[in-house]
Amino acid sequence: MSRIGDENIVTSAASSRRRPESLPQLHSVGRPVKQTIWQELGHTFKETFFPDDPLKSFKDQPPSKKFVLGLRAVFPIFDWGRQYTLGKFKSDVIAGITIASLCIPQDIAYAKLAYLKPEYGLYSSFVPPLIYAFMGSSRDIAIGPVAVVSLLLGTLLSPVIDPETNPVEYTRLALTATFFAGVTQAALGFFRLGFLVDFLSHAATVGFMAGAAITIGLQQLKGLLGIKKFTKETDIISVLESVFSQAQHGWNWQTIAIGVSFLIFLLVAKYIGKKNKKLFWVPAMAPLTCVILSTLIVFVTRADKHGVQIVKHIKKGINPPSADQIFFTGPYLLKGIKIGAIAGIIALTEAVAIGRTFAAIKDYSIDGNKEMLALGSMNIVGSMTSCYVATGSFSRSAVNFMAGCQTAVSNIVMSMIVFLTLMVITPLFKFIPNAILAAIIISAVINLVDIGAVILLWKIDKFDFIACMGAFFGVIFISVEIGILIAVCISFAKILLQVTRPRVALLGNLPGTTLYRNIQQYPAASTIPGALIVRVDSSIYFSNSNYVKDRTLRWLADEEELNRESNLPKIQHLIIDMSPVIDIDTSGIHALEDLNKSIQKREIQLHLANPGCVVMTKLYDSGFVDVVGQDNIHLTVGDAVRACNRKIQEETA
Repeated sequence: MSRIGDENIVTSAASSRRRPESLPQLHSVGRPVKQTIWQELGHTFKETFFPDDPLKSFKDQPPSKKFVLGLRAVFPIFDWGRQYTLGKFKSDVIAGITIASLCIPQDIAYAKLAYLKPEYGLYSSFVPPLIYAFMGSSRDIAIGPVAVVSLLLGTLLSPVIDPETNPVEYTRLALTATFFAGVTQAALGFFRLGFLVDFLSHAATVGFMAGAAITIGLQQLKGLLGIKKFTKETDIISVLESVFSQAQHGWNWQTIAIGVSFLIFLLVAKYIGKKNKKLFWVPAMAPLTCVILSTLIVFVTRADKHGVQIVKHIKKGINPPSADQIFFTGPYLLKGIKIGAIAGIIALTEAVAIGRTFAAIKDYSIDGNKEMLALGSMNIVGSMTSCYVATGSFSRSAVNFMAGCQTAVSNIVMSMIVFLTLMVITPLFKFIPNAILAAIIISAVINLVDIGAVILLWKIDKFDFIACMGAFFGVIFISVEIGILIAVCISFAKILLQVTRPRVALLGNLPGTTLYRNIQQYPAASTIPGALIVRVDSSIYFSNSNYVKDRTLRWLADEEELNRESNLPKIQHLIIDMSPVIDIDTSGIHALEDLNKSIQKREIQLHLANPGCVVMTKLYDSGFVDVVGQDNIHLTVGDAVRACNRKIQEETA
């Protein structure tokens, strides 16, 4: 790092005798218009909860118009439905049929993952998609049960009530959890608290999803290998012990033959669809094809009499009402609320992430709060119609997108096909082998392991990588809920670390310019003799104010020692670039006051460059401007350097 002077610093006797009036006129930082406390609170409240100003379109409208606008705000289908065309309907029908062929076998499999009867999976792809189609703002999300949430429910509910010994009470608890999952989602949307979901970082989500995928896949070894006695634990050690302890007598070769052969078929179909996007229908139709073929094989060969486990029975008919089955009182109420809240947030996180992904691809926007209300409403209604937690499915949404869906009508088409399935076809599913359901689940969750995203995390941010791995290992070695807890804790730890230890940069001048940049990023940048320029890349709050002060003083001490060793001029001015500081509290102001007192003892003058409106208001109100001096608060770092130059001239004149 070179230590040459800026052209504005006096370097000759002639220039040192120039009159201060001959220097460029410096701009001063004005005092902002002071707001009342109610104006400040109102602005903060609006930006936090209503940044989109949802009532803007209602202003100055007649009552009839307000009613129509309100109806369109709650039910977006009445908004985009006005431009709906026959061409869009044809595309939605094709997409709906395609995702229905994928969702039916997946629904049956995911219900078993949640320890529920197979029909509950189909129920959850009938009512919730209809509700979402009217209330959701995404055009591409396909609604229904998903693997991660199904696993989560099964993991959290089964320790409370054993699904094998008491299936009726277990189902009631699942419906209770679904109800409160919906209440949680709807409340977040109604009170516009969707920003809370963002506290679960992308890195933690990647790790959690990957861990859940491996856990789900390992648990499917029970069905894939024909094991009858299997552990209820989800950690990898317990699962592998359960698998290999029964290797000699617990495995069924007929089941293995059916399961592995069709799993290979599913993976090959998935590979074909990935290589050629035009053949998206191949992996979409593969699960239903597997179900049909395997059912025929079992029926013809009567493999069920040779140890091949089958579904046996799926109840015929549409969703029965279940509002009276929900626990609103009793010992299971609190458990239902807790499990429902966890499942609701995880389901919400997955759905919002999927919706934003496809909205970005198609260049349209989704309303996060409307999404939460839609998801919450469909799960509340679903819990009263024998459905368990439904959300956006990534695999089905991807197929929906590639099939050319135009609107949420594709969900309605899918729902109608599921309706026909429940009314007519379910008795034919009796001979579906469990191995096929296991194969379908394994092939579906493979995409949840995003190795590319993990590598990218390692390259970009090591702390994000640690968060990802913490969530991943927490899920596979302990439990799903511990994995979620680790993910949330690491996400919060990162936030706290960034807040309490903000970046503080040492600035230098880029030769030939009036720009001042971080000397670590720009090695050619030169520090200014007689001055130290520091930039604080964060708001200054009680949590980091002492660190900012101490870090600045340490830099000052280091630079003074380096100057003595190099026989360079003593530092006389400390310039703090306040451009990135968007806010400051009383602790931050006290820290600046303490910093000013400390450097005054060393005969160093404090200068502030470009403080923002909010910061400047607080500096005035606290009296700090009078302490440091109005003349020492500058519009830019360049102005501050020129002011230092002027003072040096005055002292040497």
